[in-house]
Amino acid sequence: MRFSTQRLVLRTITEHDAAEILGIRSNVEINQFLHRNPPQNSFEALGFILGIKKKTINKEILFFGISSQNHPQLLGTICLWKFSEDRTTAELGYELLPAYHGKGIMSEAVQFVLNYGFKNLNLKKIEAFTNKNNLSSIKLLEKSKFILNENRTDEEFPENLIFELNES
Repeated sequence: MRFSTQRLVLRTITEHDAAEILGIRSNVEINQFLHRNPPQNSFEALGFILGIKKKTINKEILFFGISSQNHPQLLGTICLWKFSEDRTTAELGYELLPAYHGKGIMSEAVQFVLNYGFKNLNLKKIEAFTNKNNLSSIKLLEKSKFILNENRTDEEFPENLIFELNES
């Protein structure tokens, strides 16, 4: 799949993206708020990409690489995943190389994915979990009209805040 927004291209990642996925998923600044084992080399990044392809085929995830309209290099990724059994709720996930923070890139990608999720996937609610210290992510979610659900906690990672956006 491939979609365009005003400035961006959101597309399926392929095996050719292994080096760029390695750079994004092993970035220390991005990973400071995440609980994951980053890939150590291009082979592990390729394994991640193949896993995403399998999950996409099984309709477990909608995952896009983000690049600018005029340059194919990946700047980040965005996804909808952890779909509820009835497929009315999903979780939003995203990451962006630090050099591109503060330029509205992720805002534009999030707006596209939210619209796609509600209109094309018929979601009723989209959730986002973010670390309480990830102020940029919190600001992005609030700008995107997500509401902090103060009555929920992430039992696995208690330092996370849970934001929700209901279909309008």
